[in-house]
Formats: sequence, structure tokens, C-alpha cells
Amino acid sequence: MKREPRNRIAASVKKVWRINAGLSMLVPAIAAGVPTYFMDDWSIPTYIIYLGWALIVLAAGIFIWLLPGIRWRRWRYEVFEQEIYIQHGIFIVTQTIVPMIRVQHVDTEQGPVLKAFKLATVSISTAATTHRIPALLLEEALELRDRIGTLARVEEDDV
Repeated sequence: MKREPRNRIAASVKKVWRINAGLSMLVPAIAAGVPTYFMDDWSIPTYIIYLGWALIVLAAGIFIWLLPGIRWRRWRYEVFEQEIYIQHGIFIVTQTIVPMIRVQHVDTEQGPVLKAFKLATVSISTAATTHRIPALLLEEALELRDRIGTLARVEEDDV
């Protein structure tokens, strides 16, 4: 069995994941807010409303505060001359090895939240799928993209 990959993604990704989770929690909060506002007009028992709010607060605590730290600790990657080793997951840990010979192209991506934190995601495309290494510092992501591109070209030329 291979050892765990050495490289981690940027620690500031926890803030990005918290922002994204907070934005995602707006939908259930609004969905619970409407019946709460119109509680007198609807025939919904009060305890159902309070139960809904308790679930939203619990989910927000889990998704905004607990999971980003655990996700960050589990995300690792390492690039070798012959392969890229990616490991991630909370309950189910996925370990992926991408052979350099299979890499077709490499991209960097930045959404508005990642851009605000000067982070980028490296996307590695093969014929079958796309693998992502999220939230690297922008300079690190650009260097990694170039390194993988060079290693993939070398592998392709040897065949």
C-alpha cells in the first residue's frame, strides 16, 4: 500500500468552503422563514416550525463549522514523474492514481470566491474523466499545472 500523499491544499480553503456552505444554507433558511412569518395564517403546528429551525441550525453548524476542517485535513495530493496521487474524503476516503501517460490536458480554474482568496483549482483531464486538486495558492496552482503539463508531454513523447 502506498504511503499517504505529502502535499496539502491551502488552509484558507476552509474559509471558502464555509462561505459556500453558508450561501447554500440560505435556501433552507428562507424555506423555513416563510412558514414562520405566516405562522398565524397556516395550520402548521408551532413545534414543526421550531423543529425545522433546529434542524437548520444543526445542519449549518455541521456544514459551516465542522466539515470544512475535516475535509481540509483529508485532502492530500502528490505529483510524481509517472503519476499523480490524489486522496480525499471524509467518511469514504478515495485514493486516485492518475498515470501521466493518460493526462490529456491540465487547466486552472478560479471562481469569484476562490479569486478573492487568491486560490485556484487544478483540473487534470484524461479521456475518461477530470480530476481536481482544489484550492491551491494561485502561484502554486500555476506551477503545478505547468509541471504536470511538462511531465505528461514527456510521457507522451516516450510512447
